[in-house]
Amino acid sequence: MPVSMFGFGRLSAESKVGIASGVVFFSMLISRTLISDRVDKNTRALLFRVQFILFINSLLLLGSLYIWKRVVRRLCGTRGAPSVPQRCWRLFVLLFLTLVHGSYLCMFFLVDTEPHWLSLLSFSCLGIFVILLFFLFVFGCLNRLHRLLSRSRGGEDAVASGSVSHIVLAMILTAILAAYGLVNAAQPPRVIEVEIPVEKLPESMNGLRLVLLSDIHLGPTVGRSKLQRIVTMVNELDPDVVVIVGDLTDSQVTRLRSAAEPLGQMKARLGSYFATGNHDYYTADVEGWFELLRSMGIQALHNSHAKVFRPEQTQDWICLAGIDDLEARMLRYPGHGMDVEKALSGCSAESPIILLAHQPHAAKQALQQRPDIGLVLSGHTHAGQLFPLTILAFLMNPFFCGLYRVSEHTMVYVTPGTGYYGIPMRILSRSEITNIILKRA
Repeated sequence: MPVSMFGFGRLSAESKVGIASGVVFFSMLISRTLISDRVDKNTRALLFRVQFILFINSLLLLGSLYIWKRVVRRLCGTRGAPSVPQRCWRLFVLLFLTLVHGSYLCMFFLVDTEPHWLSLLSFSCLGIFVILLFFLFVFGCLNRLHRLLSRSRGGEDAVASGSVSHIVLAMILTAILAAYGLVNAAQPPRVIEVEIPVEKLPESMNGLRLVLLSDIHLGPTVGRSKLQRIVTMVNELDPDVVVIVGDLTDSQVTRLRSAAEPLGQMKARLGSYFATGNHDYYTADVEGWFELLRSMGIQALHNSHAKVFRPEQTQDWICLAGIDDLEARMLRYPGHGMDVEKALSGCSAESPIILLAHQPHAAKQALQQRPDIGLVLSGHTHAGQLFPLTILAFLMNPFFCGLYRVSEHTMVYVTPGTGYYGIPMRILSRSEITNIILKRA
């Protein structure tokens, strides 16, 4: 048989799942490049969702197999009939892993005005899964290193008992961090006030208050009540301008229209503005969100800019520009794709330029094209949101979190985000509403 010819049947379960993950990922690349232009937007979105769920769950299955071998087989053993406590433990772990695998299904099927309890539970389990997997892997590596270094006769028994203690320690640390993360994420966003000097800022604009929001992620675990709290806090700051730098939502307008209603209550003297993030394109409903935001008085900056000025000083203005997210072109979203020159076309050389660019990589590319930009506002990183993902977010982005001076005339500010994505936890980070005070340089 062909399967036996290639030895597929003799591969370990992990190897088989790894190959399946690679096949799904390859199919995603093919559909984006060869099939994307031949089907309509809705079909393309449906295909992307199915492939995304298959790919994510294949990766989760690799982690599930790893966890099962350690917290079930190694703790309970494989010899003899399992006792009642061992059976209960196996059932508990199986239920936990089932909820983990169902988390991203909730993103597509359990989205409403307020989060469904099953969505919150599933994504909380996903957070625990990530933390536990990290500690089990790290302690497993340390245990193997200890085994290599151990040369005494009784070393193997010591290592075996040490392996069990490492698993127990990993579960204890996971429980502590998960509880902290859940409590931390449930807190209202902290308000951070930052003074940023801007080149060419007119005297009439000195002290302008710009409130920065990003990564709210309306969807399975963030609903109307959390958004209402954010809007109330923004209005208490009495801003001149409010900007939302992408990832407002994780689902379509038809599902989240009611949840998004508090945005219509947001007050800013000189206007509210929005630029897209990668997750906004994952919804396949960007135009629907543009229309809804427009009805609420929020202007979408779709590779475009707006002139921000005080009514009594119309000759003094700021060029506030927004670019489409980097992934719009990769996703082949019709009519969308990052275009810095188009966004800044018409901006005066005498006026300061503030650019909304969701991803730090987009900020870096934009500054390479137009070093005359005075300030770039970004999000996307969540400051890692959840340890150990913090490590990856730090390594993968040119700007991670906070204020960066890129050159003598240019600054970049990256917000850790106002909400959270999916997992209702924050570890080593905190949701933030940034109250930016613009100052003459």
